[in-house]
Amino acid sequence: MIVTVTPNPSLDRTVEIDALVRGDVLRARRASVEAGGKGVNISRALAANAIPTLAVLPSGGFEGAQLTGLLATPGVEVVLVRIAGAVRANISIVEPDGTVTKINEPGPELTNDELDALSQATLRAAAGAEWLAASGSLPPGAPPGFYARLIELLAPTSCRIAVDSSGEPLLRVLPLRPDVVKPNREELAEAVGGSIDTLGDAVDAAGRLQEKGPRAVLASLGADGAILVDASGALHGEAPVETPLSAVGAGDSLLAGFLAGGGSGRQALLEGLAWGAAAASLPGSRVPGPSDLRRDAVLIHSHIDRQRRLKGVS
Repeated sequence: MIVTVTPNPSLDRTVEIDALVRGDVLRARRASVEAGGKGVNISRALAANAIPTLAVLPSGGFEGAQLTGLLATPGVEVVLVRIAGAVRANISIVEPDGTVTKINEPGPELTNDELDALSQATLRAAAGAEWLAASGSLPPGAPPGFYARLIELLAPTSCRIAVDSSGEPLLRVLPLRPDVVKPNREELAEAVGGSIDTLGDAVDAAGRLQEKGPRAVLASLGADGAILVDASGALHGEAPVETPLSAVGAGDSLLAGFLAGGGSGRQALLEGLAWGAAAASLPGSRVPGPSDLRRDAVLIHSHIDRQRRLKGVS
């Protein structure tokens, strides 16, 4: 069982347009609404591939009721913590070339009692689980050590822990040696206080992060794939996406596939890349199922080209 906790879930509305023109009235080509938040997306991707999962999240307001309804799908077991505030609603604007403009609401401020209830629900769910994926931003006012405290409380158990967050919440967990942390390129650069322009920069930054405590760093690099740095060294892999439709949730699918593939080593990286590439080829925030995966198209490089400039670097 893989348990996820999403302290700041959302309703994710994806709107596809021909071009984003500031100040114009734009007509959408397609729109969709999905249950969102990083941990929720991980659970959705796992369930789509018949991997047992349980999603723990707070829920309140009309948005929370809609989110709960969207999560009522086969394979997704849900533990809800009722809160007084309303779940946030986020908007992703997707252009034909796959460019995504996101507008994320801050989310509701949880009381101390609500945060404690969320922690306790997570601990109960994860006590007998193989993995806990603690993912996403924290709600306004939540202590930055929320994830770190979960790791401390789960230390006596056999549950392995993956953390996908950024800023202070990410930095707080590093000394507690989570099994894996999954920053993206921007979050990795922020964590080490430097720019990342090449694959070598990314490997060095992930290595510096891994030296601070986590057993492994899985860094997603968008169109450049992902790198995995652990005690055995560094790996770089990538998977082609012929027609990228939306990057929304692709990093979450990467982590879901990595955990489904065992959560360590070359095979897990290959599985994660297959899931992430499949997600990027689907519209909106849809998650990939077995028929979408192309494991044979994933390339794990035997040598890392440290001079290779990352896409988007001028």
